Formats: sequence, C-alpha cells, structure tokens
Amino acid sequence: MPDRTDPAADRPYVLEARGLRRTFDAVHAVDDVTFALPEGGSLGIVGESGSGKTTTARIVVGLERADAGEVLVRGRPRAVRTRGRAARLARAREVQMVFQDPYLSLDPRTAVEETLRETLALHFPGRDRTARVRELLDQVGLGTRAATARPGELSGGQRQRVAVARALAVEPAVLVLDEAVAALDVSVQAQILNLLADIREQTGIGYLFITHDLGVVRCVTDEILVMRHGSIVERGATDQVLAAPRHPYTRLLLDSVPRPGWDPYAIAEARRAL
Repeated sequence: MPDRTDPAADRPYVLEARGLRRTFDAVHAVDDVTFALPEGGSLGIVGESGSGKTTTARIVVGLERADAGEVLVRGRPRAVRTRGRAARLARAREVQMVFQDPYLSLDPRTAVEETLRETLALHFPGRDRTARVRELLDQVGLGTRAATARPGELSGGQRQRVAVARALAVEPAVLVLDEAVAALDVSVQAQILNLLADIREQTGIGYLFITHDLGVVRCVTDEILVMRHGSIVERGATDQVLAAPRHPYTRLLLDSVPRPGWDPYAIAEARRAL
C-alpha cells in the first residue's frame, strides 16, 4: 500500500484506491486497481472502451460498489453506507464527478444561477448564496448573462463550465472528470482544459481524469495509469510514459493516434496480436 504522502513533493494523498475489484457476469471489469492522488495533483486513467477506467471512476465516486478493496479520501475510508442526511451529504461533498454530457445532468427548466443556488442551499444552508454564486460563475468564466440562461440556451462549452461550477460549489477534495471534454470541439476543449488547470492552481483540488484521449492526458495530468481488461498495465509520470512506453498496449494506444502515414490496418493487426 502507498504511504500517505507523495515522496516527490511531500504532499498528503487526497485520494487512495487500494486493491479495487469489480466483477460483472464473471468478467473482471476492475481487477486489483491501486493508485494514489496527491493533494493538488492530476492523475489520468486511460484505456479503450471496456478497459475498466469508467467503472473505476464510478467506484471512487460511489456510484458503483467494489467487490473488494477500499477508497480513502484524506486518509479516511469512504463509507459504503452512511446513515443520516448530514453524513450522506458530507460523503457526497468529498468527491464530485463531471460527465461527458452535462446536459443530461442539468435540469433544462432551471436557469444556471438557480441551479447553483439549489446546490448551495442543500449543502451550505447558512451561507450567503448570492456572493458564492457570483464567485463560482467568475471562477469558471461565465458572466451574468449566462446566469439567467437555461441549459438549452448555452453552448456545449458553457454547459460544461456550469457542470464544473456546480461540482466546485460543494468544495470537493477530488474532481473526477469522465471524458469531460470528449464531446467538445478542439478549440473549446482547450478552453476547458486551461480553465481546469487554473482552478487546480487556485484551489489545490485533486483531479482524476478518465479519458481515451492521450492528448488530453498529455496536457493536464502529472501521472498516468494505463488500463486494459480491468487491470493497470503501466503507470508513471505522464511525460515519461508517453515518451517511452514500456508496455506493448501503451505503445499501441500511442500508435493509434492518427498522423501522417498512419495505417489503421496495421494498428488493427497489432491489436489482435496482443
């Protein structure tokens, strides 16, 4: 098991996953997955569809229950079951998730400002919500015009900013981003990734990026885990793993990125040979 601190930077681990396992119909979706995220760090979990990365994320958030293993936030195990409303809300605040399509998680009838107010009222009923809503909108680069808009009146990038603002409203220790920029245009992706980098620098929040996009991982993560068939096949500093991958599957993922001279048939043959 990892120590509670990051030796390289002497930072405490804000999130730890220890020996996570999850099986569906005799298929090992997650098989002995262990990792740690230091405070203010950014960890990417990459792999193709079916690699187990999203199931791992859902276990971390609490949307899926592991068959074995545990998840710790700031050194404390996340309870599988909590009693009482206050305990459930406290657990929910620890780890928040931003999904690929925020439109599905936003009420189409509710304006952005009211969405944020409802979140704040639920978790921090005694606070000044007006000032905090304004602060959150500024933090994600949305102005007063967007505050009165409903989700259908916003662009995809704006809706994703709202989703990030709502997650940040509860002051989580960890933000899990599951393909959070996959549905956006490249230019909008860059804007959201720059925004997330700024927020991490300002707040010290930890990021767990779940993605198939090695370009995203290269831009915004410090460390990377490569998953295949539910297991971690390679891990390390992002720049080192992407520059000199050791596992054949990692090399295959890198070779699969389209570029001049790229041969999809050769990639398909290489995948079958693994």
